[in-house]
Amino acid sequence: MLPRRLSQLTAVAVTGLFTAGCTLIGGGDGGDDDASSATTVTLATHDSFAVPQRVLDDFESRSGIRVEVLNQGDAGALANKLVLTKANPVADVAYGIDSTFASRTLAENVFAPYDPPAATEGPQRYALDDAGDHGSGGDGARLTAVDVGDVCVNIDTEWFASRDMPAPRTFADLARPRYSELLVTPSPATSSPGLAFLLATVADRGEDGWQDYWRKLKDGGAQVVSGWSEAYTQEFSGSSGNGPRPIVVSYASSPAAEIGDDGTPRTEALLETCYRQVEYAGVLSGTDRPDEARRVVDFLLSPEFQRTVPENMYVYPARSDIELPGSWQRAAPLPDDPAQLPADEVSEGREQWIEQWRALYEG
Repeated sequence: MLPRRLSQLTAVAVTGLFTAGCTLIGGGDGGDDDASSATTVTLATHDSFAVPQRVLDDFESRSGIRVEVLNQGDAGALANKLVLTKANPVADVAYGIDSTFASRTLAENVFAPYDPPAATEGPQRYALDDAGDHGSGGDGARLTAVDVGDVCVNIDTEWFASRDMPAPRTFADLARPRYSELLVTPSPATSSPGLAFLLATVADRGEDGWQDYWRKLKDGGAQVVSGWSEAYTQEFSGSSGNGPRPIVVSYASSPAAEIGDDGTPRTEALLETCYRQVEYAGVLSGTDRPDEARRVVDFLLSPEFQRTVPENMYVYPARSDIELPGSWQRAAPLPDDPAQLPADEVSEGREQWIEQWRALYEG
């Protein structure tokens, strides 16, 4: 996901939100001798990576692997860094490459093939390249899905109810005159969720129609800001910022952070506007610790880690056998049928679409 993550929206208590270059050492009974004999594996990831310390300690204690987390900004910055350093990789394993940038890393052969045994528990649904024999632990897919974080339009339901005004439901609704001056979105040129929203409109309207749709949004006074944090926490009326606009581009998971004292969510994700973003992990091709790196990927797919991702990183686990927290089941169910463009189509069209959007909206 990062200014694109709800973990930056709310003061949810997270034990183990790590900063760049922080070494994470297991807390087993072996003390300093165990720590000094552990093999260090560097995990390159985005700035929103978080895991409870007890979960990480348990993995390190059992595996004899010490995990060093190297934060690299958002998903785009992470992908760029891995491509630029592929001949001399900065890490052994990476997590947080999302589906809008994954095709670039695959084309550049940044990752080595590895089929984690747990891929059969749901992550194979999001495979991007040949996966081979899932669960074999041998050659196969180079990237394995770890979590899902769908980008969706969100609305402030109380705002619409207080004005006895029907809320929008679809892309078509957002462009109607009655919703003029109500939408705020992060820029697709500078924001991952903004780019996902642009891709959603391309998927919905097609190559021949998405620019006309954005002209209607512009004519209707849709506001574009630099990033998700500004859009959600400053301009959106349904968040703590109490901004002026009741419609915002955010995440399917966002309403889980906006539950009132009565247990009712104050916001709603419009599930007909969602675009699927999947985050992947993989072993870097140039690592000299491939076996240990694979075990870190296995850890990211383990039930112990997967259970933590909703309330620590505000994304959905890729494993299908992990139950969502009760509040998520009520307020933030995973969308059933989100839009999604093929990875190669995104790779081919992304820069052109962004430049066309710039000319249309900023020109």
